[in-house]
Amino acid sequence: MTQNIYDDPQFFQGYSQMARSIDGLDAAPEWPALKAMLPPTQGLKVVDLGCGYGWFCRWASEQGAQSVLGLDVSEKMLEKARGTTSNSNIRYERADLEQLDLPVASFDLAYSSLALHYIKDLPGLFSKLHAALKPGACFVFSIEHPIFMAPRNPGWITDAEGRKSWPVDNYQLQGERVTNWLADGVIKQHRTLGTLLNTLIAAGFSIRHVNEWGPTDAQVAAQPALSEERERPMMLLVGVQC
Repeated sequence: MTQNIYDDPQFFQGYSQMARSIDGLDAAPEWPALKAMLPPTQGLKVVDLGCGYGWFCRWASEQGAQSVLGLDVSEKMLEKARGTTSNSNIRYERADLEQLDLPVASFDLAYSSLALHYIKDLPGLFSKLHAALKPGACFVFSIEHPIFMAPRNPGWITDAEGRKSWPVDNYQLQGERVTNWLADGVIKQHRTLGTLLNTLIAAGFSIRHVNEWGPTDAQVAAQPALSEERERPMMLLVGVQC
């Protein structure tokens, strides 16, 4: 079973204070780039893998989706999502993505935001998801970039001239990485970029777009702290099709 870190009280409290938890999609700097990769959602049957507070589910509903299914392993996340959703075409279910069970050829669009780096059996998830999508359906997701997932502690280092760098630790050594982010002992699954993309191809997907996301000039001007995200990619955005 996937580690259910979001139900840890310390972790959930920290997560709830993040800007994207408070203000939703508009507070996620990668959202404009991710949204540009999505097809028109009018009339589509949509599934959100790791739906969290349900921000994307509500957005898809407002864009005219026929139905939206939000899946998450965290009861705390689902409680928050249900409490802030009144859309009749959205339903939320607790599900472990390691054991995804969806009807065959039942969805037109799958979406996932920053959830897949927790999944150990990613080949199994991708294969089951491919079967659950209709021919021609799209899958758009964000994930922590493999370079971001393989830093040498303590992360950023500064040389004698004040130049910062982000040293990478055993990038080719794939598997479990334990980090202390919002709580101790958060387990993530590190894979190289090649492994991630080839796993999608092996599951039957065709890769349509890959974005090693970084902030725009306008975003950095509005939020100078985002300039750090130009030193190395923090997130990877991927769009594939059945």
